[in-house]
Amino acid sequence: MKFKRYCKTIQLENDPALIEAYKKVHQPEASWPEISQGMKEVGILDMEIYIHENRLFMIMDTVADFDHDAAMKALAEKPRQAEWEAYVSQFQRTSSEATAGEKWVLMERIYEMDQRQTFDAIDGRQKQAHE
Repeated sequence: MKFKRYCKTIQLENDPALIEAYKKVHQPEASWPEISQGMKEVGILDMEIYIHENRLFMIMDTVADFDHDAAMKALAEKPRQAEWEAYVSQFQRTSSEATAGEKWVLMERIYEMDQRQTFDAIDGRQKQAHE
């Protein structure tokens, strides 16, 4: 199966209590099902978020024909998405009006083992799932 991979980053407020609270709202029992469902509906197959101190790193795998800008616009219009973004903005170094597409910054890949091609971050990295 072919898919695209995007990597993004954002900073949280540098406050240990807020960072712990942010981790808690992303636990399986606390996450909002409408948010995950909306992501799936726009073509996001899988997502992982990692943290180091107050820096977040997201890996987002999408369908092979994923159009990042169009999908982020569609995602912003999903039920409860604006409410979620406003809610989590209290933890992030961003405004409560910013959409996910506006606050999560695409990262440029600079190294890959066995690297054979380059790509623009907005286009995503074409990947082949190993089965």
